[in-house]
Amino acid sequence: MAETLRDVLEAAARGVFPPADGRTTVLPQPSPRDAGVIAFTAHSVVFTDEDPRWVRRALRETDCDALAATMNARFLTAFMDRTGRTTDTVDVLTVGSALPGGPPLALTEIADPDHPRVAASRRRRDDVRVWAADGGVLVLGRGVAGRLEAAVEVDEGVRHRGLGRALATAARHLGGGEPVWAQIAAGNARSLRAFQAAGYRPVGSEALLR
Repeated sequence: MAETLRDVLEAAARGVFPPADGRTTVLPQPSPRDAGVIAFTAHSVVFTDEDPRWVRRALRETDCDALAATMNARFLTAFMDRTGRTTDTVDVLTVGSALPGGPPLALTEIADPDHPRVAASRRRRDDVRVWAADGGVLVLGRGVAGRLEAAVEVDEGVRHRGLGRALATAARHLGGGEPVWAQIAAGNARSLRAFQAAGYRPVGSEALLR
């Protein structure tokens, strides 16, 4: 098993995953900001600076299938209580490999700290950059363990025209040769379809504690 969360993520971006052995790996937080859980197929990674013995005890106390324990509401609640953190939702974690050349639509880089999507990104990411298209916004920034993360926003009046897919694809062109990650709420089927159509692959689920 890799020694750091960044190692785990870089391997997953290449399609190399932790062993599907039903176990949970506990790793140090990559930064004071980021703690949480990533559940891959039959193997979870908890990243926290808490005592790993506490993590394993709390997982046993969920009294559920070991494969589901890290995303069980009892464990996540105990994790938040223990760390004084909160979480919004459990996301589907996806990744798209880099694409050559320029993006497939006209984009203008902007500075708009008041846009809701930009404000949310700056709370969770470093080195945030923002591009505007006609009817939408693309945000790229450094998130968990320094990975490059994308978020998009499409105006209601231009939905269902492929703009979300085009923005998600553009992120893969703008990543400077790096894979681009996206966290999408499991219930946001519209966004999931857009990112999958743009070539992003689901690799697991993630609960990020803030």
